Amino acid sequence: MKIRMTLCLLALAAVSAISYAQDGLKIYISADMEGVVGVVTGEQLGPGGFEYERFREFMTNEVNAAIDAARAAGATEFVISDSHGNGQNLLIEQFSDDVTVIRSWPRELAMMAGIDDSFDGVIFIGYHASTNNTRGVRAHTMSSANITSVRLNGMTMTEGSMNAAIAGHFGVPVIMVSGGDVAVAENQVIIGDIEGAVVKWASGFHSARTLTPEAGYEVIRTRTKSAIDRIEEFEPYVLETPIELELSLKHYRPVELLSYLPNVEKVNSHTIRFVGKDMIEISNFLSVAIGYRIDLQP
Repeated sequence: MKIRMTLCLLALAAVSAISYAQDGLKIYISADMEGVVGVVTGEQLGPGGFEYERFREFMTNEVNAAIDAARAAGATEFVISDSHGNGQNLLIEQFSDDVTVIRSWPRELAMMAGIDDSFDGVIFIGYHASTNNTRGVRAHTMSSANITSVRLNGMTMTEGSMNAAIAGHFGVPVIMVSGGDVAVAENQVIIGDIEGAVVKWASGFHSARTLTPEAGYEVIRTRTKSAIDRIEEFEPYVLETPIELELSLKHYRPVELLSYLPNVEKVNSHTIRFVGKDMIEISNFLSVAIGYRIDLQP
């Protein structure tokens, strides 16, 4: 009897320890839009599109679905990165007081601005496949207008895997990604066995079979809960340093100009190589290489 009681007490203590470990979690959420339920064309993705205002609601609701599930599982603090387009898509009045939102550009670490080692996990909402992928809806990497490939240490990267590597620099694991089927699978292959919330299935670059918004929110809630329940299992995605970046661009002129920098090598007419000491240097170089224009104002 005493042995049985002791075993029961030990089991209860183990459960209590797990519950305690999940209390007070701090979660970082990076939210893009191409992977949001129902998104298939530019009509949903920017202020000029006839469906944009509705899809801002859907994007915000997907983030809130993840927050609600994480909060129910013990998370108490959230930082949200509005990481699509102009960085001003999320309807901030629809978030609760335990949420802060990072908006607009430029900002250091781009889609991962504000990440540091105080976070317990990262969630990606509305993510899409990479520019090299032939199947994903709205597949691109960082800039559909300018970039044809991004490789780190010889590996072709998605936005998700690059952002996971930034989080990994601080020792923080990615625990869940939502988006289309191709995007979720692509990021799971590179980042590892993270939870995936599939809200649509690609038919082509501008077409998909999609869940309804409410069904999509439920999938996100379910997969977020699963991620929080096993948060101790996830490992940060860390790249070996120094990190070699190969950036391929559609046009000749930016490649030529960037190659004038003493730490940039011109590989061919469309590709440059840069070596950074860590993901912070890589991220900042990419922000300048892609975003700088001499006529920027103010």
